[in-house]
Amino acid sequence: MVDSKLNVMGNIMGTTITTWMTSVTTMAEIRTKIYRGIKVYVPLIFSLIISACTDNPKIVQYAEKYTGLGENEVYVVSHAWHTGFVIPSTKVYEVVPSLEDRFGGSANIEFGWGDKKFYQAKEITAGLKIRARLWPTETVVHAVAVPGNVRDYFANSQMELLCLSDKELTALVDFVSNSFRKNRSGEVEQLSNGIYGDSQFYKGAGDYHLLNTCNEWTGKGLKSMGMDIFPATKFTAESIMTYLSEYNVKRNNRTVSGIASGCGFK
Repeated sequence: MVDSKLNVMGNIMGTTITTWMTSVTTMAEIRTKIYRGIKVYVPLIFSLIISACTDNPKIVQYAEKYTGLGENEVYVVSHAWHTGFVIPSTKVYEVVPSLEDRFGGSANIEFGWGDKKFYQAKEITAGLKIRARLWPTETVVHAVAVPGNVRDYFANSQMELLCLSDKELTALVDFVSNSFRKNRSGEVEQLSNGIYGDSQFYKGAGDYHLLNTCNEWTGKGLKSMGMDIFPATKFTAESIMTYLSEYNVKRNNRTVSGIASGCGFK
């Protein structure tokens, strides 16, 4: 399915270039070609973007709109090119019990999802970046033990605080759980140690490609918990963090330091 999407997009690009290489003699012809291109190609490209939202891991269909008034503190953290969720561990252990064996009494766990080779690479090369973008590849989930004071642990990272109700948190954790590839017994499959702190890689569900990236994964998680977001347009960490920052500003969910003081005190 993914290959066919990329092939279609390649054909679109090739056809478009060929069209523009065709000689035109008048402005009227140029306008006609632009109009035809918009009429034919834009709906097709839009449909491909929409279909990307159905790639694994799929969005959890949570019916209610996110309120931001819950008492469960969840953080979205940006690591320059990549974003992830920091979630209270107790709820995670209820849904993925085997993670408790690995992370024990850790107050929180940070989760990220991405290309298997790119995420685990000791050195990021241009070849890895191109490969991860252009070809459907295997994925991993990165899990990190995070102490109770999340802000101190990620003091040098941009982050946004979200205040989730119990139902919103359940929807988010279900999405994260579905991001793991599981064996026949329903258990997550452990790989190598992670890239920082007390962390671990696990086999991921779904393929990584241009229309299903690590930041679109974060967008799917936000959508799962009821946020009004279009994940397929969130290609970069900056786009995710800008969306959340603007949301929190609108709700006046800010302190002098730029991050809300906590949940359950509004």
